[in-house]
Amino acid sequence: MHVPDGFINAPVSAVAGVIAAGAVAVSLRGARRELGGTSLSDGTGGERTAPLAGLVAAFIFAVQMLNFPVAAGTSGHLLGGALAAILVGPYTGVLCIAVVLLMQGILFADGGLTALGVNITVMGVVTTVVAYGLFRGLTRVLPRGRRSTTAASFVAALVSVPAAAAAFTLIYAIGGTTDVPLGKVLTAMVGVHVLIGIGEAAITALTVGAVIAVRPDLVYGARGLAAPLKLRVGGELVDAPAAAPAPVAVAARSTRKVWATGLAAALVLAGFVSFYASANPDGLEKVAADKGIDEKVQEHGAAGSPLADYGVKDIGDARISGGLAGVIGVGATVAVGSGVFWAVRRRRTSEAPSTPVTGAA
Repeated sequence: MHVPDGFINAPVSAVAGVIAAGAVAVSLRGARRELGGTSLSDGTGGERTAPLAGLVAAFIFAVQMLNFPVAAGTSGHLLGGALAAILVGPYTGVLCIAVVLLMQGILFADGGLTALGVNITVMGVVTTVVAYGLFRGLTRVLPRGRRSTTAASFVAALVSVPAAAAAFTLIYAIGGTTDVPLGKVLTAMVGVHVLIGIGEAAITALTVGAVIAVRPDLVYGARGLAAPLKLRVGGELVDAPAAAPAPVAVAARSTRKVWATGLAAALVLAGFVSFYASANPDGLEKVAADKGIDEKVQEHGAAGSPLADYGVKDIGDARISGGLAGVIGVGATVAVGSGVFWAVRRRRTSEAPSTPVTGAA
């Protein structure tokens, strides 16, 4: 759902840019608590979240390259707001999507540069706020456990995609550059993105479920959810009585294995699997072409980039060109994302008041 330049007029694009900048500023403050605080219920803090935030951004970048068919002549791809919010927190999630969109716009000419504010607002802020709000509401009423957490992530991701489509339609209604009946745009956008939302929900639930299965302590949305010890009683496996929490031991567990596995998966997806992605236009592109929204689309400001359109310039083999571009994209995203999140965490740490040492007189 990357909005190109020319779909939305300059004044509304500028306002969206201000809204996106404000959301990023608020998210930076919130992410300091998520990345550098000790707000998790088991007593641990951002030392587990910070190293994974850059990886989450890179993973979302990679999965967004995997367009999947949703209808005749139409494809969809992950938006990622729900996944990021549940894995690393809503504020950090907004920053993850912002980093991904910035890398895509500058390096790969994907999503307009003047439309960057629109894209961050629609794909980052709306999806994250809607998904995490719904996710938290569901986890409060559902039984606490892996299955319910995974189910909540499925529903939250599913709803977040048509919500983003509706948000784009609202922005288009205010600042669209073409005269197309709003009702037709809304029906087409929401309709196709409900289908895309099913794919988003499946990817989100599978990823969240996989991480919870091995390291529930790394999932922000599953704070305090621990894997119960199993005992065999009478030939059947049953949950052992809950043990007292050991926050120090949990916090000390290394994230290196998870980080390496996640990075390897992202590289494989972007560098190899992406070659087999659907070549059909995504939901927004299809609706824009069918309804005439794209009549005034403008050439991307980074169209001359050596990585434009997810290929390396002057490499004739499409498989090698696309795969190498994907690998470069993952590397750039994880580097920039990790740098941003470590800086946010270090600033939080430096701002934390020192605990005074007192002694008997």
